[in-house]
Amino acid sequence: MSKFTKYIKRYWRSTESLAGGLNTSIKVFFRKKVTEQYPENRHTTLYIPERHRAQLEMIHNDQNQHHCVACGLCQMACPNDTIRVVSEVREDAEGKKKKYLVKYEYDLGSCMFCQLCVNACPHDAIRFSNDFENSVFERDKLLLTLNREGSVLAPAPEKKKPIKA
Repeated sequence: MSKFTKYIKRYWRSTESLAGGLNTSIKVFFRKKVTEQYPENRHTTLYIPERHRAQLEMIHNDQNQHHCVACGLCQMACPNDTIRVVSEVREDAEGKKKKYLVKYEYDLGSCMFCQLCVNACPHDAIRFSNDFENSVFERDKLLLTLNREGSVLAPAPEKKKPIKA
C-alpha cells in the first residue's frame, strides 16, 4: 500500500470522526433547555428525592417529647465524632437510677452523611431530613443542638398482652 493511499484512508477516517462529533453537537444544541433558576424558583421546580440525607434531626411529637434514651450508640457509631450526647444519671420516684438526655450536639460541618448513627439508634429517635440548604458564613453556626428546649423522654408504649386461647 502506498503512502498516498494510507494518507487518503486516514483523512477519510478523521473526516468521519469530525462529522460524528458535529452531529452530536448539533443535536445537543437544539435540545430543550433544562436549566433551573435555583434561588428564585426552588420551591416550585426543585425536586429532592425522599432518601436524600441532608441534615440530622431528632424526632419530637406535639408534646415536645422525644425517644432518645441517651444510650450513646449513635455517638459510638459515628466515624468522625460528629455527635456528642451529654447525659446525666437521675434517681426517679421509685428510687431507680436512670440516664436522661441533657444535650444532643450535632456538628453539621464534620458530618459525612453516612447514616450509621440512624441505623445504630435502637429507638428511632433520629433521622435525616431533606433540608439541604445548610450554608452559613460562620463555622460555629454548624454546631446544632437537636433536642429542643424543655423536651422530655416520651413514655414507653404499652405492651400488648398476649391473648390466651
